[in-house]
Amino acid sequence: MVLVGGGVGALARYIAASAIMSRFGGKFPLGTLVINVTGSFLIGFLMTMLTERFHLDPVWRLLLVVGFLGGYTTFSSFEWETYTAVREGALWAGMLNVVSSIMLGYVAVWLGVILARR
Repeated sequence: MVLVGGGVGALARYIAASAIMSRFGGKFPLGTLVINVTGSFLIGFLMTMLTERFHLDPVWRLLLVVGFLGGYTTFSSFEWETYTAVREGALWAGMLNVVSSIMLGYVAVWLGVILARR
């Protein structure tokens, strides 16, 4: 389940990030930010649904959270892109990436939990 979910999540990340960057481009890693924020929302939503609402078999957590979201989210890419921005002199873009990813990611988890509890 982890392997299947991880493969699908990695493919989803590649497609989404590529589409975002080809459309918007620029020095700011918007594709990675969108992936991290949507992944944060999904982990809040899915973990709440799986553990508080439906109490499904733990295999669903392995498939969706450990597998899919593990393959989908891009923390290592986030770190590398931030390092690259700072190294290339785009200090403000790097810092904006850190602050916005963390703050928007937290808000996304919170919204996912709220939505799942309704």
